[in-house]
Amino acid sequence: MIYWYNNINLNSRGEIMRELKGIEEKILDRALYLFGKNGTTNVPIRTIVREAEVNVSAINYYFGSKDKMLKYVKEFYLENISQAYAALYKNDLSDEEKVIECANEIIEYSLRYPGVLIMTKEALTSKEKDDIDIKIIENLKAKNKQLDIILKKVINSNDEEYIYKKMIFISSITYPTANEEFIFENDIIKNKEKRKKYIISLIRLLKEK
Repeated sequence: MIYWYNNINLNSRGEIMRELKGIEEKILDRALYLFGKNGTTNVPIRTIVREAEVNVSAINYYFGSKDKMLKYVKEFYLENISQAYAALYKNDLSDEEKVIECANEIIEYSLRYPGVLIMTKEALTSKEKDDIDIKIIENLKAKNKQLDIILKKVINSNDEEYIYKKMIFISSITYPTANEEFIFENDIIKNKEKRKKYIISLIRLLKEK
């Protein structure tokens, strides 16, 4: 999983993204958190800087404007969601191991940055999509197609049955992180080992006829 503190990140064009410093990282980290908490990327600048404990001038100083900051958040999201699905392309893993690792990475990333689900939703529903929105949509379609191929083999389902089981699988991964306050056993989701056991149990249940 790639996080802000990695030394090198690539954007969607394969270009090296500049390394973020402490304050930049904190602003973007808190922006993603607030996007998830508020259910929209339309969060006032003053709310973001208050959460990040910086001055309003920091947005212009580090990013130029709120719109440019949002674009950088989208780039970060695009690269990280690609990394979350990376296990699906590992030849040294079995199909089931690929699904388990992929699901674990998606949950882990969603826990750290709850705003990622909002980024996806707004990319899909935006009437005026920018180039990054389009790349987010195309990227997710490609990754979900790969997940379909592998998950269908793992749970051994026909097309009609698979659609229902896939809905259960995706909901079981995304609901706990998006509704953490309503999950009584949320320590299962937060603990890596317990989380993997949860995913394994979920797959086992979906395999049952």
